[in-house]
Amino acid sequence: MSLKEYGPGLEGVIAAETELSFLDTEKEKIVIRGYDLIELSKTNDYLDIVHLLLEGELPKEKEKEKTVEKLKENYDLPMEIFSIMKLLPKNTHPMDGLRTGLSALAGYDTDIENRHLDINKERGYRLLGQLPTVTVNAHRILNGKEAILPNPLLTYSANFLYMITGEVPEDWQTEIFDRSLLLYSEHEMPNSTFAARVIASTNSDMYGALTGAVASLKGHLHGGANEAVMYMLNDASTVADFEEQLYQKLVKKEKVMGFGHRVYMKKMDPRALIMKESLKQLSEKDGDFLLLEMCEAGEKVMREEKGLYPNLDYYAAPVYWKLGIPIELYTPIFFSARTVGLAAHVVEQHSNNRLFRPRVRYIGKDY
Repeated sequence: MSLKEYGPGLEGVIAAETELSFLDTEKEKIVIRGYDLIELSKTNDYLDIVHLLLEGELPKEKEKEKTVEKLKENYDLPMEIFSIMKLLPKNTHPMDGLRTGLSALAGYDTDIENRHLDINKERGYRLLGQLPTVTVNAHRILNGKEAILPNPLLTYSANFLYMITGEVPEDWQTEIFDRSLLLYSEHEMPNSTFAARVIASTNSDMYGALTGAVASLKGHLHGGANEAVMYMLNDASTVADFEEQLYQKLVKKEKVMGFGHRVYMKKMDPRALIMKESLKQLSEKDGDFLLLEMCEAGEKVMREEKGLYPNLDYYAAPVYWKLGIPIELYTPIFFSARTVGLAAHVVEQHSNNRLFRPRVRYIGKDY
């Protein structure tokens, strides 16, 4: 590329070659190692995607059982991690608590300088097992609650939801939550994944790369959008209130969270459609359709006024609300789900590495 060429925000710039995923906007597919993620969401669960991303293929029954055991072996945390969380100021955001806990885990990896493919994969499984426990307890401890320990008798997603709510979930609740984790698992090269790969390209360890990804994902222009959506919905009490809120934001030229995507410019994020169906399912369960009606009305307003369509966060937010998940945990859950994709990217980066070192277009004073 010529130094005269410039894509603001690196838009249109190819930054890496990958076998992991691709957003094919022409065929309207989110490709995960050759599979359509949306189709996978109809027949497979999150742990199938974990195996697919880290091992390169969907698991057979015995391989799935092995994945389950690997994760359960890593549910527990060193007790010192809880002590570190207790030292954080109480106004710390759970994403910052998660970032601190994740970074601290590096000290317990006795082989941290080993970048071998198999070691890196095992590191990915270890973090997948540990991070739900970190995620939930960062929030609990910062809110003055006692830490909750994982329940190894539950499935991965059921245990995650149990730690969040303190109650063993029904199968249908677990299924909806698991589907959300699957949809958040991997999405090509968003800012947080790029941040992780840039850090990994220096030959830094997986913990450092993922810690940088947490910082990236915290931003409202990336993962923080799901929290912002729920706050918007809660600021309205009727469909008309929500529509008026959106019109006012548009008049003031404020960004409306949950709409628009750098890749999905002219159509709805296909993951959002799946979460919309989950919201319908939850609404039918509790008989309360207000959030669904508000979201559908908001979808129409933004399409007609701005030509924008919902992304995954727009419908994931009310789904998490109906599952009883605190708003402050929406983005940390996003990160926990994306851990497998991030780990797979770090593994890939370390396996065929080249240091990222872009150039700039100088627009300063003459010299």
